[in-house]
Amino acid sequence: MITNRLQLPVSILPQPDEITCGPTCLQAVYRYWKNGDALTDVIARTGRLEHGGTFAVFLACDALRLGFQTTIYTYNLNVFDPSWFTRPGIDIAERLRLQREIKMDYRLQHATTGYLEFLSLGGRLRLLDLSRGLVHGYLRRGVPIITGLSSTFLYRVPREYGADDTPDDIRGLPSGHFVIIAGYDRERRKLLVVDPYHKNPYASTHEYWLSGERVIGAVLLGVVTHDANLLIIHPSRHRRQDAP
Repeated sequence: MITNRLQLPVSILPQPDEITCGPTCLQAVYRYWKNGDALTDVIARTGRLEHGGTFAVFLACDALRLGFQTTIYTYNLNVFDPSWFTRPGIDIAERLRLQREIKMDYRLQHATTGYLEFLSLGGRLRLLDLSRGLVHGYLRRGVPIITGLSSTFLYRVPREYGADDTPDDIRGLPSGHFVIIAGYDRERRKLLVVDPYHKNPYASTHEYWLSGERVIGAVLLGVVTHDANLLIIHPSRHRRQDAP
């Protein structure tokens, strides 16, 4: 039976600094699945980019190494060509290697390294329309969703400039962020966001409800910061229907 309102019991710690939202979300999902790894250990294992933060694929690789099953739904057309998912017989790892030889962008190079490891570890990669049905389907099966998205669009705040991420609507650039989608309200057309950032503009706690349109829009606009993905993590033994 499809319920009109669902909320998974996901609790999250505050992220220790401005750049550890990803591993903080990952550790919250680990705790949901009864894995007790300390946040400091998860942060140390997942690493960071040259200018801070991380990519979802490195969170996924950590989960795979711990024996979890993972699927990434990507909407990042900077890294993946849509035809790789629609043409039969395409070896995505091979296409990534070929692309890496041509495009020298640091972030693309680093993401490619992560995706090649992800695929070698048995991770699943998908490109499907980002819809309420996709999101609700996982939540109904008891699976919370980590997502990399645009915090600039999610929060509707000024873009950020410089090493200290100073709000600056003229010089600033969009920022990325990780949150967890942990519930839905069908009648109100809202999604429950579990946010590690304690200074978020929506709540004094780490949980708030936002319109599904706002959240989905923020995920898709995450392409600007090499985010734009859903990361699904669950134990191998977790009973579920086959993912689309």
